[in-house]
Order: sequence, then C-alpha cells, then structure tokens
Amino acid sequence: MKADTLIYRGTILNPAPAPGGLEALEAVALRGGRVLAAGRMSELEPLLSPATRRVDLEGQTLLPGFNDAHVHVWKVGQLRTTLLDLRGVESLDAFYAAVRERAQTLQPGQWLWGRGWNEARMGGWPERSALDAIAPRNPVLLTRTCAHIHAVNTPALQAAGVTPETRVPGGQIDFGRGILYETAYGLVFGAMPAPTQADYERWVLAGLEYLKSLGITSATDPAVDPPLYAAYCALDAAGKLPIRVNLLYIRRPDGGSETFPLPEKHRSDFLRCDSVKFFADGGLSGATAALSLPYRNTDGPSQGVLRFESEELYALALEAHRHGFRIGTHAIGDRALNQVLGVYERLYQAAPGAATRHRIEHFGLAGEEHLERARRLGVIAVPQPVFLHELRGNFLKYLPEAMLCRCYNLRAMFAAGLTVAFSSDGPVVSRVSPLAGLQAAVAEPMCEGNGVSLETALWAYTVGGALAQGDEGNRGRLEPGHWADFVVLGRDPRTAPPEALGSLELRSTWTSKDFSPEFGVR
Repeated sequence: MKADTLIYRGTILNPAPAPGGLEALEAVALRGGRVLAAGRMSELEPLLSPATRRVDLEGQTLLPGFNDAHVHVWKVGQLRTTLLDLRGVESLDAFYAAVRERAQTLQPGQWLWGRGWNEARMGGWPERSALDAIAPRNPVLLTRTCAHIHAVNTPALQAAGVTPETRVPGGQIDFGRGILYETAYGLVFGAMPAPTQADYERWVLAGLEYLKSLGITSATDPAVDPPLYAAYCALDAAGKLPIRVNLLYIRRPDGGSETFPLPEKHRSDFLRCDSVKFFADGGLSGATAALSLPYRNTDGPSQGVLRFESEELYALALEAHRHGFRIGTHAIGDRALNQVLGVYERLYQAAPGAATRHRIEHFGLAGEEHLERARRLGVIAVPQPVFLHELRGNFLKYLPEAMLCRCYNLRAMFAAGLTVAFSSDGPVVSRVSPLAGLQAAVAEPMCEGNGVSLETALWAYTVGGALAQGDEGNRGRLEPGHWADFVVLGRDPRTAPPEALGSLELRSTWTSKDFSPEFGVR
C-alpha cells in the first residue's frame, strides 16, 4: 500500500503513549486522510511512489492537532456572532455603557443577551435598578463569565414570572439586585424566544471554525440539549463539521426538575455522542463551587451550591451507566468532589463489569483523598489550565487561603496517576487557545511547584483528550490508522521560553478533510 501524501523537512513531534515524553520524527506518510506510517525517511521510502504528493514543512513544527476536552462550542460561536461580549469590560461604567449601546439597537421588547462580565475585574456587581434605567424597554439577561451567575433587569424577571417568593432547586435568587445563581438561570432562559435550529447551526459553525483557527482539531462540547444535538446531527449529515466533536448530553437542564431521556447514541468520523453530563456544583471564580470552608470577600452563598441531592444524582447516573454511557460531571469544590466520587464508587459497585471510564469536569480543588479515590476508580480529570491565568484574581480574592495551593494543582493530578485531559471551558475565558493553556500549565501554577512540563502538557492536550472521549485509537498521536489531524507551528515549542508559549505562531491546522486526493493540502 503506497502513501498518497508525505509530510517532511520539519520538526515532527509525537507525544509518548504515557505523559511526559515527545518523540521526534522525520516524516509522516498518509493515505486516505489517515496516518499510514511515521518515522525516519529511510523507513518511509518504500511506501512512496511517483504519485505521492510531497508537503514540505520548510522547517516548521508539526504536532497532532490539539484536543480541547471541554469547550462550549456554540457559546463560543454566539459571542463571535450575535451575543454581547462583555469579557473585556474593566469597569462598571464600561459595562453599563456597553449594555446601553446594545439596547439602543433593539426594538422594544426584544431581549438583550450578553455574557462575560466579571465583578472582580469590573470593581463591582451589576444592579437591577441600573439595568432598568439603561434598558427599560428590553428584558436583559447578562451571564457572568463562569455561566453560573446571571444579572437581569425587571422586565426579564416579569417575563419569567419570578417574584421575591420564587424558589428553585439547586439555585438561588437575589431578587433585589437581580442576580440569579445556578439553576435559577433556567427560569429566565425559558422565557426567552427559543433559538431555532438554524441559529444553533450558525453558532456551532462559527465556534468550530474559530477553534480550528487555534489549532484544535477535536473538541468536546459539554452540556448539549436536544435542540443543539439535532443541529449537530444535521451539520454532520451534511458534512459541514470542520473539526471532530464529542458531545456530553445534558440530563437535567437549569431551572426545573425535568430530566431529558438518554439520547440516541451517535458515532461518525466527525461527531460522537455516547456521554452524558451532570452539574454537581457551581463555579470557582464566582464563589459558587461547593466548599467545606466559607469563601472570603463575597456576599453570595457562603460555601457554594450543591445542585443535586446525592440519591437523585446516583439514580440518574446509574441509568446512564447501565446503558453504557460515559458520564462527565462538573465538580469543582471539595464537597462536590466528595459527592461525585461517592456516586461513581456506587456505580461500579452496582455494575462491576462496566468498562466505561467516567470523567470529572474541572476537578478544581482536589485534595489527596480525592486524587487517590479518582485514581482507584480510573476517573479522567478534565481541568482548565488557562483558568490559572485569566481567573487568578478571582481565586485569590474568594478562595479560603487553606485551599489556594490545591487550586488546579495539575502536577498533583499527574503524580497521582490520573489520566488528565486539558481544556479551556471557552467562552468562560477569552483566550481559548491551547497555546495559552500550555503556557499556564507550565509557567503559571497557583503555587510554586504545581506546574507541569511542556511534554506533559502537550500530552494532555492531545492524547489525554482522546482518552477522555474514548478515541485514543484514532487520534492524539502520529500512529498508523490515526486521522491526519495536525497543527503546524512556526517554531519548535521546546525551544520557546515557558512564559512565551502562548505567543507561538500557529501557521496551519489540517484535518483529514484538508487532504484531498485531487488537490492535496488546501
């Protein structure tokens, strides 16, 4: 069998099967959009023919494409198309000015929807009275950067039927200030006009094209509901997905007790859905993750929010577990980690023959006992190194001092023997780039000694993500049979100072679709 494409004359780096190593190769031979062989040129020569296309890297560096194991694709796309982006706002005055400017473009009664504010960066919290004054004709829903806290005005509360007496399981409402915590968001979201499938498709494509521009060739979109799932399936059927996507299907939407049935599983070259998602607690940067100690400097829920009673979470998880679904549960605080690890232990006791490895999304404040329990269960940790850069100020302001050095301690996760998959959780952060995540993982730990090596970080952004979604047999490394999904950098990252990794030049992102038999690399 002869190669149809040869990639050579550059630095070609292949992550080791286990964390911590990089193998330098001379060339990669492809056939039909997959790796045929990788290694020394002399080893690949017998696979070449006069018809083999040569792709000269001209000294650039090629790696397997990055895998963002937790990124809200459609929300990334929303912020690049229709949503008011508040992530760069540095003051309350600037925040209100941006909202006022957007309100002036809307018709009376039209919803004003935005995302990205951060009270620690702005120097204060939004107030309902101020939003009423600047947008009196429009219901307003403005999601904090973490997506666990939301600011609304009076017309939005009225549209949702929310009163000072309204209560919601797993959430809280500060009616006077117009602040919604956790599941209370669903009350207002449910009052908005439902997005159409065309809306979702537009947002998904905008998000995926942006991710591809950052070197990402595979991504997991967590918290996908039925309308969004339908949009993904339609795009997949039409062959429009530009990168590969794994979905975590949400079982319990915000704002009510309704539970979505388990989805029909889906598996194609570009779309996979055989995993479900639960939220166990809130966010760390907004001080709603469930802790055993009180937060500092906040007037919100003093120890965060647990969104499920343990028995209910176990019952829903067991149904998915018995049907062979992977489970990814959002759990950040130590109380939430205790709950989720306890639930996972019970799942394997109830069905000991199940081979499915479950995930914990974020895994933000794991102590030694959590690390050991997770290792014993084979749990896959999915943290976000870039949080250490963008949300450090929030962590320093709100976290109990005794927990600071546990905060996203990536070194401890690897030292405990966990499988770790890196991600961004975009658009929680403005810098979704894996290069920014690499820099944070290597050079910006919360406490000295908690960072990881470049080789380990690259492994977690390639092999780790593939393992987390069950696709280690077709992506993550330059191995025969793996997809021809690559990222090309302007220089070898091993030669860059750790603090400059986020500034490396990204030259190209290729997937198997870009290797056309007729035209070669597009």
